[in-house]
Amino acid sequence: MLQKYNPKNDDIYVHVAGRLVHRDNAKVSVFDSSVQGGDAVWEGLRVYKQGIFCLDRHLDRLFASAKALMFDNVPDRPSIKKAIAETLAKNNMDENCHIRLTLTRGEKITSGMDPRLNNKGCTLIVLAEWKAPVYDNSKGIKVISCAIRRNAPQFLDSKIHHNNLLNNILAKIQANVAGKDAALMLDEAGFVSELNGTNLFMVKNNTLYTPHAEACLPGITRGLIIEIANELKIPVKEKNLSLTEFYNADEVFATGTMGELTPVVEIDGRKIENRSGKRMLENIYKTFIKIIPVYCEKL
Repeated sequence: MLQKYNPKNDDIYVHVAGRLVHRDNAKVSVFDSSVQGGDAVWEGLRVYKQGIFCLDRHLDRLFASAKALMFDNVPDRPSIKKAIAETLAKNNMDENCHIRLTLTRGEKITSGMDPRLNNKGCTLIVLAEWKAPVYDNSKGIKVISCAIRRNAPQFLDSKIHHNNLLNNILAKIQANVAGKDAALMLDEAGFVSELNGTNLFMVKNNTLYTPHAEACLPGITRGLIIEIANELKIPVKEKNLSLTEFYNADEVFATGTMGELTPVVEIDGRKIENRSGKRMLENIYKTFIKIIPVYCEKL
């Protein structure tokens, strides 16, 4: 799986540090913290016809991540929403788009790790592109477990939605080399955590399971799926899950803003064979599509 470039993005405008500039001029300083140490936080937003999906939930997580990293002079919620609205309006975007919202610690007075070198406040970047969901949900994806373990809180807490994605990138490299769509990452104890870019669920005997949100990101879509399952009276359990349990699941699917709900059809060469004959994912997906307008915000 490789995302394809959309020629409609040739002349998009990007919101960088308070200014809308053509993509060719969308740059940050070499002294910016994102360049110096990956010192930034981000959110991926999906734009539907009805608006931006779960915008406030994403902004809540952005602010929580910025607080954890002790960012100073963080722009407030109305300012960020205004920058997003201006970017979408400039590009005439109202659906089928993806927004990469980035907040860096800002520019440093000189190269160095110390956050006290930052005295200009945060840098906000709003990058909106014409982009389809990352996966072809009709076909599903094939994944492989990898040697790269997902960060646990004692190393770098996954609850901080930070820009230092090398942990995930190294896993994706292994999947690419193996010719698979994504890498399945384990935690430090060897239990399933998540894919390199999305959360995971499995179905067994009419019960929905998902790994504890310890070494994985507690995703926005993940949380919604749990809410939907509760509304549909589907039993949901968060627990430590091994690869063997996933190999023998009735269904496995990934969730994320960029991919929505995506069936996983193979793990480490084992086909996910639904012997129960029931399709819980189809039922959940139908409800997910129905509630999209409820969770969208027009700016």
